[in-house]
Amino acid sequence: MPTIQVLHYDAFSSEPNMGNPAGVVLDADHLSEKEMQSIARSVGFNETVFVLKSSHADYRLRYFTPGHEINLCGHATMASMYCLKTRGVIGASQSAVTIETNVGILPITFNYINNELMVMMKQDHPQFVPFQGSVKKLAQSIGLTEEEIDPTMPIVYGSTGTWTLLVPIRNLESFSRMESNNDMFPEILVENPRSSVHPFGLETIKQEALMHARHFSSPYSGTIEDAITGTASGVMGAYYLTYLDQEATNIEFIVEQGTEVHKDGQVLVNVNREQDRMDVYISGTGVYVVELDVEYNS
Repeated sequence: MPTIQVLHYDAFSSEPNMGNPAGVVLDADHLSEKEMQSIARSVGFNETVFVLKSSHADYRLRYFTPGHEINLCGHATMASMYCLKTRGVIGASQSAVTIETNVGILPITFNYINNELMVMMKQDHPQFVPFQGSVKKLAQSIGLTEEEIDPTMPIVYGSTGTWTLLVPIRNLESFSRMESNNDMFPEILVENPRSSVHPFGLETIKQEALMHARHFSSPYSGTIEDAITGTASGVMGAYYLTYLDQEATNIEFIVEQGTEVHKDGQVLVNVNREQDRMDVYISGTGVYVVELDVEYNS
């Protein structure tokens, strides 16, 4: 079997083996879709990102879970852009690039906060669809009771590029007791059976954070839980302006995630509202971990 070099980067943390791991494959133009899928399955991370040439943007990114391709992935974008910038592929004088994704061309900007490289990505415009299924069964699928879900906030599917079900949780202590049964999701998520599930709450561990979250994968992805999620964090910013503060024109806050799986990380979310349009941005850092030699089917 052929082998390929995959770079392991962790996103949303500056400490190796914290944050959310992503496989990064550079110069991937020679690979077929089938080969990309095989590589992602062999790597086994929630996402592996392939960096290709683009005739429409500076780079084209394709994202694969072990089970299938997805349109957009926040943490894998962070990992690949951090990789290209720190390896000098993106020059020191370049503060911005564009990426071609399955949801369109998105801008990426780079800046330094306290000498730490931060990558900011714009996401797709937010969309929301109400959840109309059984709240009791939904709670059971993540190991909770219906009473632990907060009835003062709506349960909705949200997307800034990838669909997830946003589930408001009353108390922080519920998160440590969650156990997801991902196989139950399709029969409960009747409006969008391939969606992931994203419980979140407004009680946090760290004072600087506004939201605490976990993220349970679609059963079609071949994974169980994402440690720290960029696209879901971005859509929570749009959720805040849509459902919790309809007067504000801007919100900036930190999402903390990964605590329960010992992969602490943070995502900075910024959303601007103009009339009926929202622009969603997330920022985070990254760290190089190790180089992997991965076998795959050609």
